[in-house]
Amino acid sequence: MSFFKNTILLKRIVILISFSIVTLILWNTYSFFKRFKNEERLKMEIVATAMKEFATNQDLNADVSLEDKIIKSNTSIPMILVDENGNIGLDSYLNLDSAKAKDPAYLKAQLEIMKEQNNPIEITFAKNRKQFIYYRNSDLLNKLSYYPLTLILILSLFLALIYMMFTSSKIAEQNKLWTGMAKETAHQIGTPLSSLLGWIAILKMENINDKYVNEIEKDVHRLNTIANRFSKIGSLPALKKLDIIAVTKSAYEYLEFRSSKQIAFTFESSEEKLYSNVNEELYGWVIENLIKNAIDAMLGKGKLALVISDDAKNIEINITDTGKGMAKSQFKKIFNPGFTSKKRGWGLGLSLSKRIIEDYHKGKIVVKNSELNKGTTFQIILAKVT
Repeated sequence: MSFFKNTILLKRIVILISFSIVTLILWNTYSFFKRFKNEERLKMEIVATAMKEFATNQDLNADVSLEDKIIKSNTSIPMILVDENGNIGLDSYLNLDSAKAKDPAYLKAQLEIMKEQNNPIEITFAKNRKQFIYYRNSDLLNKLSYYPLTLILILSLFLALIYMMFTSSKIAEQNKLWTGMAKETAHQIGTPLSSLLGWIAILKMENINDKYVNEIEKDVHRLNTIANRFSKIGSLPALKKLDIIAVTKSAYEYLEFRSSKQIAFTFESSEEKLYSNVNEELYGWVIENLIKNAIDAMLGKGKLALVISDDAKNIEINITDTGKGMAKSQFKKIFNPGFTSKKRGWGLGLSLSKRIIEDYHKGKIVVKNSELNKGTTFQIILAKVT
């Protein structure tokens, strides 16, 4: 229990630290972005001043190399110079694709982008003649805007990895707990079983009606089977080539004899014998789980059909009831540990059945079809052997 508490606490700490890191990254990136953007604005204002000085200097002998150098120093920020009427002059642009810039439509499109990103810088010349410098963010600034997204993605992947590690640890701990409980249950059942076998021997010596003694022996054998099933949980069971029809029928008949007489049982098979590699006790457990679920779904009254068929590679076991059915959205959920539609139940039977069939026997178990208030068909598929 302390493991789960520590895990939850650790998860909360990791989430809090991660949130703090993301917040800090976003804030610092935003601050740096704004600062860098302001510096680009300042740079463009200096360029605008240099252009004004260059254009208004009437002294032909004046040294304008500084202004020219300032204007040419802008090698990263795309800009377009327009007049008061919004017209773009010839070669009135910098840092744009020179080939594409020959197309007026391209320049107009770039101008619209610049208008959205930044306010223009006004240059006032003599006689109140004005021009405007429009510019857009540099490539470096644009790349900087994607920087926090990249960091968040990396952090998300890191958190996903941590989550999977926590989840796998939790599942491993749960499996260990269930395995321990199952093996302890098998151990505890063993003691009264030995005693019951002794009492059966005494009853036989007392000449008690054989019919009663035989039924008690069947139930003792059943308890022994249950104990063996629980003892196999958590370890890889041994598989043997067995007749699926005989093994299935054995589990089927045990429950048929002990179920309500208002349920009509039918058993059909396409062949007399069909073989597959199975563990008899665990496979029989799955069949019993499915039949018990069918009986519960019908509330002790209805029809239950078990049909075994085969093809070239597989054996199919279909168990159909006329019970309450289920919605299609529950077809997969019903195999999740803890999921149950019963008022009294732990939701472990179908989960365990899925593990036995798919993990131990490399087969498949699914809800083949189901309709509300009409019934459900569960299907088991196992590999056929010859």
